[in-house]
Amino acid sequence: MGQLTVVYDACVLYPAPLRDLLMHLAITDLVHAKWTAHIHDEWMRSVLKERPDLTRKQLERTRDLMDAHVRDCLVTGYEDLIPALSLPDPDDRHVLAAAIRAGADVIVTFNLTDFPSEALAKYGIEALHPDVFVRQLLDVAPKLVCLAAKRQRASLKNPPRSVEEFLATLERLEMTQTVARLRDFAESI
Repeated sequence: MGQLTVVYDACVLYPAPLRDLLMHLAITDLVHAKWTAHIHDEWMRSVLKERPDLTRKQLERTRDLMDAHVRDCLVTGYEDLIPALSLPDPDDRHVLAAAIRAGADVIVTFNLTDFPSEALAKYGIEALHPDVFVRQLLDVAPKLVCLAAKRQRASLKNPPRSVEEFLATLERLEMTQTVARLRDFAESI
């Protein structure tokens, strides 16, 4: 399998544990992760709405770190494609436009109904739930996915997490298939 180009929808960039796993996967170069400034704005607005204890400045730091650590991640010049696109939720057209401009294979999203396969097929793009996406990566490159999970878990220091605590967090985030497969590799995480 060649490297997949994927666009991460805003809904998978919050909550933080899922975003962190997806970032660690991107850093392994297993996937070429992409997003836009608009996608950043969306996830940051969601976080600020749900987490009044966080500041915009803190989230901007996270955004800047994401952009700095994932090679060629920002998609630009996609806006002209938006008006011609049709999706159930017109507010999601920017994500598809970015995926088209980036030459993406996959949009990783929880909102599968907003990205119907018939609307994406003509562009050679597929929408995948993050659980399916990561499980498929595990099937193809278990060592790299386990390395990403291990690095993520090692970065959790306040407090540190056991393998089981780490997996339980992912499970609460609707990552049940991924967690089931990761348990097969628990000693590598």
